[in-house]
Amino acid sequence: MSQESMVTQLIAAHREGDEKAGDRLFAVVYDELHAMARRQLRFRKPGETLNTTGLVHEAYLKLFDRDESGWNDRVHFFSVTARAMRQILVDYARRINAEKRGGGQYHTELNASLISDTTKNVDILDLDDAMKELEKLNPRLATIVECRFFGGMSIEETGALLDVSSRTVDRDWLKAKSFLYLALKGDE
Repeated sequence: MSQESMVTQLIAAHREGDEKAGDRLFAVVYDELHAMARRQLRFRKPGETLNTTGLVHEAYLKLFDRDESGWNDRVHFFSVTARAMRQILVDYARRINAEKRGGGQYHTELNASLISDTTKNVDILDLDDAMKELEKLNPRLATIVECRFFGGMSIEETGALLDVSSRTVDRDWLKAKSFLYLALKGDE
């Protein structure tokens, strides 16, 4: 049985109430989640305490500490996980900023090379604000950014999740990157 079909089966079992299916699912996808977290944290500053394992485990708690998962399949699961990781990073940055009040702001940054033509790092809170604006204008574009930038999903996986063609995802990805580039450039 392929890993993809095993993940889909475990998601269905978890949705049907099998309490152990969630733990088995986590074990099966752990390496992929770790790679996703590593991509998101590879440009963190020295001294930041949130590491890849911590991000994976916090995402696990966020995902499995609910009564219902509602995941349809593997792609949907990883999309929801990407959103959870983004929320964890934003919450982490806000906590750090709250602890540093009065002593200057501490900014958690991510590499922006996927969403702009530069290798410049962007502040996660600025990116979150821009993402919220994008979501107000076009929720699908925001979902594409979560899948591609935060989740590391391919164009094809993102298209499958959203039930649109790869060409549509490619066009929308370009629109979303343009919007975020301009929104983030305005902060300079």
